[in-house]
Amino acid sequence: MGNDMTVEKKLLEVNQAISNILVGGQAYKIGSRSLTRADLNTLLAMQRDLQAQLANQDAGLMDNTYLGVFEGR
Repeated sequence: MGNDMTVEKKLLEVNQAISNILVGGQAYKIGSRSLTRADLNTLLAMQRDLQAQLANQDAGLMDNTYLGVFEGR
């Protein structure tokens, strides 16, 4: 995945890769050639990270931040 991809596009790609594994399996063989797809656990971790990035984009940088001012003693 290139650096110019949006978080949304990356998440779509990761979701598709996960779906491919769930439907077609982690690895398969055609004749003498074999293919192993990306590790499912790695994809699931990427999915969680991308979902968190999306949530943070929507929430704003410091939405859950408060400022306390304590004056004098």
